[in-house]
Amino acid sequence: MGKIAVLIPCYNEAVTVGAVVRDFKAQLPDADVYVFDNNSTDETVEEAKKAGAIVRSEKRQGKGNVVRSMFRQVDADVYVMVDGDGTYPAEKVKELIQPVVEDEADMVIGSRLHTVSESHFKLPNRLGNRLFLVLLNAIFGERITDLLSGYRAFNRRVVKGLPLLSRGFEIETELTVKCLERRHRIVEVPINLSPRPEGSTSKIKIVRDGFLILNTLFGLFRDYKPLTAFGLIGLFLAGCGLVPGIVVIREYMMTGAVYRVPSAILAVGLVLSGVLVAFIGMVLHTISRHFQEIGCQLQNISDKVQE
Repeated sequence: MGKIAVLIPCYNEAVTVGAVVRDFKAQLPDADVYVFDNNSTDETVEEAKKAGAIVRSEKRQGKGNVVRSMFRQVDADVYVMVDGDGTYPAEKVKELIQPVVEDEADMVIGSRLHTVSESHFKLPNRLGNRLFLVLLNAIFGERITDLLSGYRAFNRRVVKGLPLLSRGFEIETELTVKCLERRHRIVEVPINLSPRPEGSTSKIKIVRDGFLILNTLFGLFRDYKPLTAFGLIGLFLAGCGLVPGIVVIREYMMTGAVYRVPSAILAVGLVLSGVLVAFIGMVLHTISRHFQEIGCQLQNISDKVQE
């Protein structure tokens, strides 16, 4: 099985973090349990230490910053990442890591939205998760059921090889999309999300963090699917150009003259802009494919060196 590390990012989770640490130590007695504190102002650090966790800190605020620090600082063969709010079931951790241990997956997602899951969501959170899932699966042609789960298992290749840039709660979106783009094997395990214990409050701000997640999703779409992204924009511009263009062409065919000169200029400008944008997408697609090939070659070299 190798060395297992349980990574728990925390910000003001004194009410729950002790129980989370104890539950995971009970399920994986040989694993190292780390709590990475993110400037908590309550007793999070003290409670984590009492429960037997290895406590480290990250001063840069934001879950994405914490995740990057965890991945950089901790060395293991199998990694489990779980929130410290006590809503994820520790008893499912062995099922979560099994595909990684058996080399059947590079990342395993604890899916709260699986068809057999019974999860407690507030209505805005459920609607937001569904919206992001529809966009992800439509854009990337995949069938992921939970984009934003904070309960995941990874192998060392993913943890040490993914270039992560997110600073906040959009980190799960980036993890999922970059694993999909790099063709990492992803498996989902259904889990039940529990409600937060009394006295524990969520740190997610629905509007702000929803916008950040949406922005991250479209940014990754632009970066990793440039032909599709810019092609759609180009098609939209060309289609808009056809609206005044058809009027001008119809008028010319009927009268033999162009009286709507501004409309004709607008139509030509929009169509040419659409063609130019689509061409830019083709160029970026070619560049992106070459970088993907280079990345795969570097990853193969890195794997051979580690072996």
